[in-house]
This record gives sequence, C-alpha cells and structure tokens, in this order.
Amino acid sequence: MPTKLKVILIAAICAALSQPLYADDAKAREIMKKVEDRDDGDNMRSDMTMVLIDKNGKQRVRSLRSFRKDKGKDTQSLMFFLSPADVTNTGFLTYDYDDPNKDDDQWLYLPALKKTKRIAAGDKSGSFMGSDLNYSDMTSRDIDDYDYTLKKEMKVRDQDVWVIESVPRSKETIEETGYEKALVFVRKDNYVVVRAISWVESSNKLKYMDIPKLEKIDGIWTPRELTMTTKRGKQTEHQTVLKFDNVRFNQKLDESMFTTRRLEKGL
Repeated sequence: MPTKLKVILIAAICAALSQPLYADDAKAREIMKKVEDRDDGDNMRSDMTMVLIDKNGKQRVRSLRSFRKDKGKDTQSLMFFLSPADVTNTGFLTYDYDDPNKDDDQWLYLPALKKTKRIAAGDKSGSFMGSDLNYSDMTSRDIDDYDYTLKKEMKVRDQDVWVIESVPRSKETIEETGYEKALVFVRKDNYVVVRAISWVESSNKLKYMDIPKLEKIDGIWTPRELTMTTKRGKQTEHQTVLKFDNVRFNQKLDESMFTTRRLEKGL
C-alpha cells in the first residue's frame, strides 16, 4: 500500500475513533433534562382507579391509594390495592434512586401468600398486576441511558409539543425496560410528557401512553387520567385506564411509612 494512502487511512480511522460513541441531539437532551428536573411535588397522596379493558371490551375495575415522598434526590412511593377482594391489601413499594449506577428497588406484597417479592431487574419488563404498565414504567428513567433526537414539532390537544425519539444506549436497558425505542411528546409550556409511543422488545407490539386530563394542583402539573394501550398492528389487545382523584401535596408522610414492614401491614 502506498505510504500516502496509509497515512490517509490511519487519519480516517483516528477521526472515527475520536467521535462520540453515541449519536445524540443536544437540543433534545436539553428538553429531556428539563422534563427530568420539572417540579412534580412532594409528600403526595392520591386515590386511584385502575380500569383493565380486554380486547373484547370487558372491564375489571380496581381501586388503589398511593403515597409518594422525596428523600433527598431519591423518590419513595407506596401503593395499596383497596378493591376488589381478590387484590385487597396487595402492596407495591418503590425506591427510585437518583444515582444512575444504582438499580431502583421494588417490592410487591401478596397477602394471599403472605409474602413480599423483590422485583429483580430481569423481571421489570413484566406486567404490573395484569395492566399494560410494566414494573419499569413505575420508576423514572435515567436520561443518560438514552440517545435523544428531536424529530418534529406539532400540537396535541391544541398544545405545542416537541416529538423526541428516545433510543436505549445498551441491550441491558432494553432488556430491563422491555422497550427498544420510544417517541415522547413533550409540552412546550410545562415540560410534561403528555403522550408516548413505545416499541416493545422482540415483538410487533406498540404501547401508546396518553394523558387526556392534566391539571395544575397546588402549582404542580398533575395527570388526572392516563391511558396505556397495547396494540399489535392496528388491533388493540388490551388497555389500562388510570384515574387520579383526591390528589394532595405537602402531606405529613413519615419516612417509616416507606418500608417493607409497612408494606406488609396494609392500610
């Protein structure tokens, strides 16, 4: 090989190796950072209604009560199923850590078995209590685990939004969350993700998240209704509707409430 060609080839390889490992969009990352930093309130409690709808339109209705508390930069949340009888006192506890090197902790208490199950990382892509939400949906995502690209701008319910593609940077993130990529729709005025489309790993299924009702409570933009719909092609396989009532912030929630011992006591 001629010396000149060798020099050109070596220069090209060095240039390629000097490039970032990830293809990222600075504007999109800035938007997602503001989504992450948005004030979502503290010491919150709320009542929830979960409606599970199968492909034939048959519904199952569950009622829950949830609590959430910030602990430094971490977030702890606890929820109990109140009805129907077959799920009463089932509890779910989450420690959502700010440290990206620390896996979030989740525990599910099943009163029929009188047993608390810790949700392993490999199980977090599984369905949460038969809903269209999986366990990874119950915690926030580390933005450094993803590449972001601003795809376009549009309107959702007459509000201006950015549409941002989110692609996991590792196979481990895909396996843990169960999603290969997503499109998120971020409102420009308040940085709330009001819609998302997620590609389910190793399938031709898509999950559609939508927040049709958003309300400002105590100065905090708060979802009042959320839907998650699982589709295969154009066919709806299942849908979950969550409705949030009696949402209150700045409640007196003791740290001792967010423990596995409290989880097993129920309400």
